[in-house]
Amino acid sequence: MLVKRADDKARRIALLESLQESPLLDGRQKAWAREELVRVKRGIQGERDAAHYLDNYFADGRYHAVIHDLRLVDGDDTAQIDHLVINRMFEFFLFETKNFSGNLRINELGEFSVKYSGEREFGIPSPLEQSRRHERVLLKALDKLGITGRVNTRPTFHHIVLVHPTATISRPPAKAFDTGMVIKADQFRAWHERYLEKTPGIASALTGILNVRSSETVESWGESLARQHKPTELLELPDFMAPKVVKRQPVTNTPPPAKSERKLICATCGSKISFAEGKYCWNNEAKFSGQQYCREHQAAFK
Repeated sequence: MLVKRADDKARRIALLESLQESPLLDGRQKAWAREELVRVKRGIQGERDAAHYLDNYFADGRYHAVIHDLRLVDGDDTAQIDHLVINRMFEFFLFETKNFSGNLRINELGEFSVKYSGEREFGIPSPLEQSRRHERVLLKALDKLGITGRVNTRPTFHHIVLVHPTATISRPPAKAFDTGMVIKADQFRAWHERYLEKTPGIASALTGILNVRSSETVESWGESLARQHKPTELLELPDFMAPKVVKRQPVTNTPPPAKSERKLICATCGSKISFAEGKYCWNNEAKFSGQQYCREHQAAFK
């Protein structure tokens, strides 16, 4: 059953597009806005594609609750879970979507890197470790809501990374580092069917049987978690994106310097005057109102 869809991020896109036209931002700020716009659009598309495959498989089912774009906040800790699926066995599947269309490489130490055609390879944070950090915040939310197994057992968490269907994945040997939880988004159905075919240990099987719940309980779990969702502030920007302050000259009642103050020219007849004539007017500024005059027109001021 589908409990929550992804939030609409149209306002974020509109803001980033408008910033690129703002006369108050410099080149560095506009470059950031362009890069952020690409990142947001790529993330939205990746999450939309993944949601399509998950919804086709789970949305109409009775015993799975599907939550898209769940953001939980616990003090200074935040978990942005791209997709969460809860089943009746009290298992929680946390999905991280990475919309890479290049080559994703994972080494034997669990380090992730991406390389696009014609570009250099660059490292990225481990999405598996990112999802595990989200698990800690999710677990606190479950404790807060009183969501537990029948015998007060903790849920079983599974961390899955969904990458773009056109990406290639270079993996280390499974014994060195198991990458079975990193799959292409369009292969999720086959992956989940293989997961169900695996024979769990006796302890895990017993715990699962004890925790089996009704579809109504699974739905209530999902709805309770969805109500904890804290949407991101779509119009929030980093501090360095603040517009530059335009310095304005202070407003005064003093008139701008007259041309005759800069040049030795009579303010009445426009003829050139000597330095002595100009100096005389400067020394008697109050008498001549700050203007300069030739000797003939100085006589008009008594």
